[in-house]
Amino acid sequence: MALPTRLRNQFLLSMPHLDDPNFAQTLTYICEHGDYGALGLVINRCSGLQLPDLLNHLDLPSGPASLAQHPVYDGGPVHQDRGFVLHPQNAGTWLNTQEITDEIGVTSSLDILEAIAAGQGPDEFIVTLGYAGWGPGQLEEELSNNLWLSCPFNFDIIFRMPAEERLNAAASMLGINLNLLTAHAGHA
Repeated sequence: MALPTRLRNQFLLSMPHLDDPNFAQTLTYICEHGDYGALGLVINRCSGLQLPDLLNHLDLPSGPASLAQHPVYDGGPVHQDRGFVLHPQNAGTWLNTQEITDEIGVTSSLDILEAIAAGQGPDEFIVTLGYAGWGPGQLEEELSNNLWLSCPFNFDIIFRMPAEERLNAAASMLGINLNLLTAHAGHA
């Protein structure tokens, strides 16, 4: 089976036998993938912080009451001191936004958090600390070793589904029940 050459705007689903504590049972959204490697954000692992905690740490107002239970996600093991906001592309204009598609973007500048705290940010968003990164060829090798499955992204899974349901929902898009897969890898 030939592997996709570009996984930008795709989900990566960890296979049950992936025992790396950074990625076991994760769903990762791939923001960038090319000859230089890949960058993604884990979108189903809450960090334990709520958004008002992060905003207060940044000396910003706690924001509207609707943010009180909005989690901050552990986006991956790389640069966990850096924040990223995944949001619909038409949500506004920010200083440092990378357009992933016409539908979705990721912003890493403080101005989007200032807008969120003021109740003027995007209606739908995910805030992560850190990201997942792979060097050239590393992700392709992990895919060939059956550590990951990939599938097209789904807007509703990212923004409108509880974190604990996202991985299984993405697997369902492939017609797979992860609970029925063995934790032992093999090659035919």
